[in-house]
Formats: sequence, C-alpha cells, structure tokens
Amino acid sequence: MAGMETTENPTSEAAYRRGLAEVADILRGWQGPIVVVSHVDPDGDAVGSTLALTRALRSLGKDVTLPIEPPRFLAFLAEPGELSAPLEALPAGCLLAVLDAADKDRAVGAPLEGAVKTLNLDHHPTNDRFGDVAVVAPDKAATAVLVKDLLDTMGFAWTVAVATPCLTGMLTDTGNFRHANTDRTVLDAAGELIEVGVPYAELTDQLQLRHPDYFKMLGEVMATVEFRLGGQLVTARLTRAMRERIGQSDDDSDDFVGLIRYAEGVKVAALLKEREDAVKISVRSRDGASAQAICTELGGGGHRVAAGATVHADLERTAQLLEEATRRELDRLAAVPAGS
Repeated sequence: MAGMETTENPTSEAAYRRGLAEVADILRGWQGPIVVVSHVDPDGDAVGSTLALTRALRSLGKDVTLPIEPPRFLAFLAEPGELSAPLEALPAGCLLAVLDAADKDRAVGAPLEGAVKTLNLDHHPTNDRFGDVAVVAPDKAATAVLVKDLLDTMGFAWTVAVATPCLTGMLTDTGNFRHANTDRTVLDAAGELIEVGVPYAELTDQLQLRHPDYFKMLGEVMATVEFRLGGQLVTARLTRAMRERIGQSDDDSDDFVGLIRYAEGVKVAALLKEREDAVKISVRSRDGASAQAICTELGGGGHRVAAGATVHADLERTAQLLEEATRRELDRLAAVPAGS
C-alpha cells in the first residue's frame, strides 16, 4: 500500500486540511463495511479516538466494527455490545481505518491486509505514513484532535455520546492538560466538546478511578524504584510475580511512570513491565531529553517526551540496555550548546 503522494510538506496545516478532506470524502461515500482499529495495549487516546469515530459513523448509517479491548479504567466509555472481539479476517470489501498506531506492526484487532482501502490517522512523529491515505500530524496533542477536526470537516452534528470519548483521548494524552504537548489547539478543541454538553468534572473524576488492586500494585512497584546515572534516570519494575500475587491489575500501570518522573533531578523515568517472553518499557522525559530517541534505539518509538518499546530479554538485561541508551541520550543532551 503506497502512502499518500504529495509535493508539499506533509506536516503543513494546508496538507493536513487537504488530507482530512480526502478522508472525509471517502468516509461519506463508503457504502461497504468499515473496520476501525488502533494499537496494542490501547490507551485513552486509542480508545477515545476510535470510539468517537465509530459512534459518529454509525450515527450516519455506516456499518462499522470496532475490535478493541479497553483497559479496565476506560471500560466505562463503551456501551454493552458496542465493541467486538479481534477479527480473524476482514469483511469482504471493507475500508480499514487505523488510528493512533505509529506503525502497522503495532496495530491490532484485525488483519491489516485485504482491505479495499486503508486510512491512517495518527499524531506520532515516527509514523511512516503507511496506508492508501495517511494523515499524520505530529503537532497535534492527540489522535482525538484529528478525529475532532475530521468530524468537523464532515459537518458532523456533535452529540455528547461522540464528544465524550473524543475529549477522553485529549485528556489522557495530555495528562489532563499538564504535559508539554498541551497547546491552544487542543484546549480550544476540548472547550468545544465541553460546550456540546460533556460533563467535564464527572468525566475527569471517572478517569481517575482505579480498582483497589491498583493501589496494592502501586505499593509493590514503588518499592522497586532505583535511581541511576547520577539520579538522572529513575526506573521501577512490575514483575510477573507481582501479577501472580495481586492479579492482572497493570492495565493502567502507565500511571506509575507518571509518578516517578516527578522525582527531583530526574530527566528520564522508565517503568519496566515483565511479560512472558519480553519486557515492555514505558519512558517519560523532560529538560530536553528525548524518550523517543531512547525507545527508538530499543526498537520502539513514540513522542519526544513519552515513548515505549518492547525488548525481548529478561528484566536485568532490559534494564542494562535501557541504561545504556539513556546514557547516550544524556551525553547527547550535554553536548548541545546552552540556548540552542
């Protein structure tokens, strides 16, 4: 599948608007089935953006399937029967919309081959613009912002049911508008969704609720905190043994890396989550350090201040590889002239 061809800067606002208009035309005219998917281990933006688009298209009479399993703390967003299990094959003649997935390998829920046409909507800078039509906007705070702009382009009449998951995507990817990706664009978009009638205070409160086991897991994870590289790197671990004792309560454990990143002197924070045959790393950074560079070196990707990778090694080896990649990134940062 060839990416969208254009002679202009693909990240320009003009190209962005043209791409949205092309996607809007395709969605309006599509008469067959549509399948919407996102990335493995879906977060608030993945769930929110896909659910908002799915509900909007269904309200327009489209046949849409959304095979996604939200983490427990986001399950309240979906109505019974609204989501499907992963598909073994795509419906004949379908349109595939891939949202918030930086590359094809991270997209799950359905096979990515066999669609008549594939749409790629994303805000990750490492996205290689796969698909027949790709709208990739790294300057947008969340893929939910792209969905908001897309539905506005389509002239969609917003409802609370569609606005709520869309706003959720913006809230979660900006850390409730605290992260560095928060800008006027996402704040304006969120304000417009709130004006639709989304109960903002109730939604933000609901998004903070966690199962009691979460707090048991939090205690164990915090007991593993280590400071490395002169205190500039902080790590924590979530092991298989912890899951065996407490249960599968790690579907919202990225909160943990968000906590340890606030330790004084830290430039890079990482949570290492042990799985059957690999370790998943979630990395956050500040003060100019690039989480994206660290995770790209480890085979992953993401944003400059929030990224991730999956390393096929044990915990100790993964921690060593992470420390080495972080040291190189901090050395690069130290070599940058002040003020540049």
